[in-house]
Formats: sequence, structure tokens, C-alpha cells
Amino acid sequence: MATARQARTAGLVMAGTMVLWLGAQVVGGEMGWPPRFALLVDLLALAGFIWALALTYRIWRKRRA
Repeated sequence: MATARQARTAGLVMAGTMVLWLGAQVVGGEMGWPPRFALLVDLLALAGFIWALALTYRIWRKRRA
């Protein structure tokens, strides 16, 4: 049950990160945000994806054991 919850969390983080990143790119382009804010959004999205990847790897290792 805990593994399923972790997998669901990883999926939601990946989907949510993508939606927020795309939204921030659109809003930033429309509002003329400086490139440093776009870089900050990109780095935050990258951190979210790396965290989800690490969680997915832990789930995979747990299921193999």
C-alpha cells in the first residue's frame, strides 16, 4: 500500500511539475519576464523531476527486493 502511495505521489509530482512549468513559460513570455526568472523556473522544474526520478528509483529497488 505504501509503494502505491509513493508511485501515485511521483506521478502527481511529474504531472504537476510539467503543468506548472509550461504555465510559467507561457505567463513569463506574455508578461516579458527577464531570462533569469525563466532560468529559475527551469531549475525548479528540474529539481521536481529529479526528486520524482529518485522516488521512482527507490520504488523500483524496493519492488526488486
